[in-house]
Amino acid sequence: MTEHKTGTREQWLAARLELLEAEKELTRRGDEVARRRQALPWVRLDKDYQFETEDGNVSLADLFKGRSQLLVYHFMFGPDYTAGCPSCSAIADGFDGFVAHLANHDVMLSAVSRAPLAKLQAYKRRMGWTFPWASSRGSDFNFDFNVAFTEAQQRGGTVEYNYRLGGHAMDAATVPAPVAQFAATCGTDASTYRRDLPGLSAFVIEDGVVYHTYSTYARGVDGLWGMYQWLDRAPRGRNETGPWWRRHDEYDKGGSVARGGHHHAASSGCGAQG
Repeated sequence: MTEHKTGTREQWLAARLELLEAEKELTRRGDEVARRRQALPWVRLDKDYQFETEDGNVSLADLFKGRSQLLVYHFMFGPDYTAGCPSCSAIADGFDGFVAHLANHDVMLSAVSRAPLAKLQAYKRRMGWTFPWASSRGSDFNFDFNVAFTEAQQRGGTVEYNYRLGGHAMDAATVPAPVAQFAATCGTDASTYRRDLPGLSAFVIEDGVVYHTYSTYARGVDGLWGMYQWLDRAPRGRNETGPWWRRHDEYDKGGSVARGGHHHAASSGCGAQG
């Protein structure tokens, strides 16, 4: 016998209609936030960022591939990783499904990471992905957009991430278990793992000039994580007490089952602030 509240179809419908009003309000609020996001001032970029891609060395403007808008997913794959972050990998599993739609609506999508291109390409083949993925190795790009940090910044607690300065100092005694777990799956230690963090940045190009328009981090990328949008509509919701996801080729054939109370593990999994 279930311990969850039960009722008649009439009781369910009454509660559902009440919830519908809240859902509609959330949608309207989301539309307003999107308008404010698009109204942010644009910041001209004059630095010559260079990237390694399958088409050779290119500029940030080249990543647009003829479109006027560019969305960059800052994928956690540092130079010393042997595999991409499992959380970023779960998010990126959805990219191939909509990258063609975006490209045909004047928006280019590309992942960018600091790992060498050869590592990114090998991992891309392993995951079966086809979306564009550029290496920013040797560039200031990830540092300038606050998704990559130095060991000195970590030691001094001066990491600026998610519009907060400080924190992310790492020592063996304070490493959260999920961070240590994911670092190990990336073939590195927790401190090295957290020198790269996730995010999304948006850019526009007009008359040959590139402008930065928006960046978001930590739970700001939650909406890109397709599996969570589905779980939020499932009977038990996210139903997690810690990171349960793996790279899609690492699950047992029977799948993985998570039990327990609600907890947003996305931020703890990547080691990001919520």
